[in-house]
Amino acid sequence: MRNTRRTDGSTDEHTSGRRPGRPGGRLAVLAATGLAAAALVAGCGSSYSGSSPAKPPASPSAPATPGMTAATLRTTTDPHLGTIVTDSAGFTLYRFDHDSATPPTSTCTGGCAALWPPVPADGTTVAVSGVDAKLVGTVTRADGSKQLTLAGWPLYRYAPDHKPGDTKGQGVQGIWFAVTPTGDRAGTGGSGGTGGSGY
Repeated sequence: MRNTRRTDGSTDEHTSGRRPGRPGGRLAVLAATGLAAAALVAGCGSSYSGSSPAKPPASPSAPATPGMTAATLRTTTDPHLGTIVTDSAGFTLYRFDHDSATPPTSTCTGGCAALWPPVPADGTTVAVSGVDAKLVGTVTRADGSKQLTLAGWPLYRYAPDHKPGDTKGQGVQGIWFAVTPTGDRAGTGGSGGTGGSGY
């Protein structure tokens, strides 16, 4: 920068050598401020916890809340056994001749209960379709848990029944039978034969 003296005695600046001035610097500061504000808003939005995301609906066979399953007993017609009772997922339910209906008593425990899972009744509300609700009850098992009963007979699933409609437990050892809506034994054998363990 150099000064030249004017005729009136004042000086005048020549800016031929000056750097670009402040207006460009102001734009950079404004842009940075805008980006910072946008980041702040985005950050607040992502950390907001006023409402939780909606949970996916539970599948029909999975309990929404442990101990509060809405149990269902319904009837279906099997081509070999006639009318039998299933659970809400369509799996066949069975009764065990070594149990008792009067008074209701469950004798299938340990390894037996692993193969023939008891139908739980703890904290459940039972819905019925084709079954008289007055015949539905519960029994307290040896371990203190509660099991659903039909006409006094404790109810079970059969682990090798892999899909709804299977009746592989029917007639096992001559002591396990699919259950009818009145709590009786279905058929006289039917599909499933006498294989497997009867306990």
